[in-house]
Amino acid sequence: MSLSRRNFLKSIPVLTLLRARSPYAAAGNIITVKGRISSGDLGLTLIHEHILVDFVGAANISYDRWDRDKVVDAILPLLKEIKDAGIQSFVDCTPAFLGRDVALLKKLSVLSGLHIITNTGYYGGSDHRFLPPQVFEETSVQLGDRWIREFREGIEGTDVRPGFMKISVNPGPLSDISAKLIEAAAFTHSKTGLTIASHTGPAIPAMQQIEILKSNRVHPSAFIWVHAQNESDWRTYVQAANEGAWISLDGVNDDNVEDYASRLLWLRKQDVLQSVLISHDAGWFDPAKENGGNIRGYMTISTKLIPRLREKGMPDEDIRTLMKTNPARAFAIGIKRWKKQSSKNK
Repeated sequence: MSLSRRNFLKSIPVLTLLRARSPYAAAGNIITVKGRISSGDLGLTLIHEHILVDFVGAANISYDRWDRDKVVDAILPLLKEIKDAGIQSFVDCTPAFLGRDVALLKKLSVLSGLHIITNTGYYGGSDHRFLPPQVFEETSVQLGDRWIREFREGIEGTDVRPGFMKISVNPGPLSDISAKLIEAAAFTHSKTGLTIASHTGPAIPAMQQIEILKSNRVHPSAFIWVHAQNESDWRTYVQAANEGAWISLDGVNDDNVEDYASRLLWLRKQDVLQSVLISHDAGWFDPAKENGGNIRGYMTISTKLIPRLREKGMPDEDIRTLMKTNPARAFAIGIKRWKKQSSKNK
């Protein structure tokens, strides 16, 4: 059974893709740590993973807390493993003040042969431990201006530019700080075309963020609902997909393959698989622990989930949609405008 485009196509009348205002990026391209590529070159992609995460907090984090060579020694074999399995691209979701290290990412990209994508934005969960002081002092526009500068000029004096935004919000109804972060992300998207990946979890804050984006004239197709597997009511996936948002089921591990297979097959029956992304949320080299701690590899989707989906009858066309087509669409640069539909279009 081929995928229907019904839910995506019905939003086309209110979706406008514009060229991002930057000499660096053009609509439809992907920005990796090594530079710009065509979205068609992204290939099979893991859309939510981590190389290194440091939990020391925004007030104490610094690059001298880890040895890049030791991180490379620990992580490079895992990246080569997925490259040999056919994965071509890797989205690193560690934000600033939590261990984002673009020099490390670029080195690993060169050594592994993988396209690696990094981010701009701030992580607002965990009682604000990973937020810098400016989040509490500045407006959403001022915060957005910081992220826009990274996109236009490079991150921290390097030539590496973010390929998306990573933010985090609280799990319940949005706090003022969480609302400010999604408003800053909406402003940044309107100037850059960067996709917004928001660590969210349950449906209530996900749907609130979608409404904030729409109120700021940003189409929900610019929004990735990260950790959507934490929502138990699967019907909300369809609701968000019908709005145009991306549903990210990104906690695959060896112990939950059957659950993920069931969710994905159910979503296929609901005709919304074209709005779904999958990944492991694995890796997590922790510089506070010996040899980085318990680092989890990135192979479960390739070795267990995909074979299980095939056993249950999912055709390769749909698997390619999950692993290749959807990531290329989700992370392609393009300013997506929301326009309120008239009654005749409803």
